[in-house]
Amino acid sequence: MDIKFLDLQKINLQYQEEIEAKLLETFRSGWYLLGNEVKNFENNLAKYIGSPNAIGVANGLDALRLILKAYLELGQMKFGDEIIVPANTYIASILAITDNRLKPVFAEPDIETYNLDVSKIENLITPKTKAIMVVHLYGQVCWSEDLVALAKKHDLKIIEDNAQAIGASFNGIKTGNLGDAAGFSFYPGKNLGALGDGGAVTCKDELLAKTIRTIANYGSEEKYVNKYQGLNSRLDEIQAGVLDIKLKYIDKENSKRQEIAQKYCTEIKNDKIISPNFPENNAEHVWHLFVIRTKNRKELQHYFQENGIQTLIHYPIPPHKQRAYKYWNNLSFPITENIHDEVLSLPVSPVMQDDEVAKIIEVINKF
Repeated sequence: MDIKFLDLQKINLQYQEEIEAKLLETFRSGWYLLGNEVKNFENNLAKYIGSPNAIGVANGLDALRLILKAYLELGQMKFGDEIIVPANTYIASILAITDNRLKPVFAEPDIETYNLDVSKIENLITPKTKAIMVVHLYGQVCWSEDLVALAKKHDLKIIEDNAQAIGASFNGIKTGNLGDAAGFSFYPGKNLGALGDGGAVTCKDELLAKTIRTIANYGSEEKYVNKYQGLNSRLDEIQAGVLDIKLKYIDKENSKRQEIAQKYCTEIKNDKIISPNFPENNAEHVWHLFVIRTKNRKELQHYFQENGIQTLIHYPIPPHKQRAYKYWNNLSFPITENIHDEVLSLPVSPVMQDDEVAKIIEVINKF
């Protein structure tokens, strides 16, 4: 039995009839950009998240780029301002900041959650700090009352990188509606995945939403009249139609992920493996990824492969050690670096069978 890391075909074929009907309907409509499918999806996403505004964009990186670009255009930030961001994140969080000529200030994570350690933020705040970007990494909410108090005290925006945690919530409030603005990714492998690239921004402020929508359409509110030096970043009608169908099933799919994660957390028993903590409140984690740590990662990954189980590494190299940012290669973030050396992601998906989960547990316990 070969177990794929993520069987996208199987996930999407659950909704084959609905999706194929929508693809045909959109194709036949003759309208492919900025139409009703996008409007419907934006409305349903906003309703689901609890946010007054949702804007469909081309991808998750653009979602974050657009938020920061809009703050710059509105004069709420200026080039060279600082954004506090986790050192332990996917590079897109950082690219969005540097692309806008802002400065990322790296903060170490909490080794227990892999998310931003709020207790380490205050020392990093300077007069140039304008925002904290929290990343709900692997599907787990990164939020606390202390974080809110800190942002209030220093008059900072809180931007959520919600690429991995759609459907998670903190005290009944969904990720994407906790901070000032949030970026979503609908990359095919995400919990809510398109059939290609896609993304969205949610935010509370009407003016910010309007500015983001304008910038994403070449900086234009009126055809051929350009208010800003904009981008071309739009969610297309086909992806919006597919996402709108899949949005109806996201809670069901997330609860299946939670079920599998709970089984892993309870039944993986091996001293060589550090499993993630299952949160006291189930709603705070939607398990986009189930990430273990081990000192023997290479051997373990090879052992899984021999047993027909596909695993991946999220992520092997932290942003500050990437060649793209060679001027930061000398920086040292020991917790982040340790995480990147040891993490391994096990298969977790809404279409996994019980016997597949059992096999993974059996195999890992024998390692």
